[in-house]
Amino acid sequence: MIERKGKPVADFKRVLREVRIAHAERNDVIVELREAEQMRLQLLAEALEGVFDDLPQDAEQLMLGVLPGQPPRFWVDATSFVAMGRDKRQYQFVKDTRLGRTVLAESASVETIADAVTRYVAERLVERERAIEADWLTTAIRNRTAGAPAQHRGAENVAMVWGIAGFGLGMIAGMVLLVAYAWFTAG
Repeated sequence: MIERKGKPVADFKRVLREVRIAHAERNDVIVELREAEQMRLQLLAEALEGVFDDLPQDAEQLMLGVLPGQPPRFWVDATSFVAMGRDKRQYQFVKDTRLGRTVLAESASVETIADAVTRYVAERLVERERAIEADWLTTAIRNRTAGAPAQHRGAENVAMVWGIAGFGLGMIAGMVLLVAYAWFTAG
C-alpha cells in the first residue's frame, strides 16, 4: 500500500482485479439463471412431447418449441408463449392481444402449465377446424346461389335495390333534419 499524506491509498491494480472478479462472478450468476430458465422450459417441452406427436400434420400455426432469446421462451404460436416469471421459478403462459399481454396461466408446476398449453392448443385447433368449415360452407352456398334459377337471382337484385334506396332516403332525411336543426338553433 502506498501512503499519501498519512492516508493509505489502495493499490489500483489490486482493486481493479477485485472489481473484475466481482463482475465475473455476477456474470456467472446471470448465465446460470439463464441456463436454469432454459432448462425449466426444456422440462416443459418434454412434458408436452405427447401433445406434439398427436398434432395434425397441417397445424403449421403452432410452433411448440423453446427459442433462445432474452428471456428464453417456449413458443406455442405466434402470439402465445411460456416464459419464466421474475422469480425464475414460476412459469407464465401469456398471450399477446390487441389489448395487451394477458396471463393465461401461472404456476410453479410443470404439469399445470402443460395442461394449460394442451387445452390452448386444442382450442386453437377446434377454432381452425370451425373456420375451415365456415369457409367451405360459405363457398358451397355461393356456388348453389350462382347456379340458382334466374327468378331467385332477380328477387335478390330487387332486395338489394330496395336496400340501397332505403339507405339513400335515410341519408337525405338525416341531412334535412340536420339543416333544420342548424336553421332553428342559429336563428
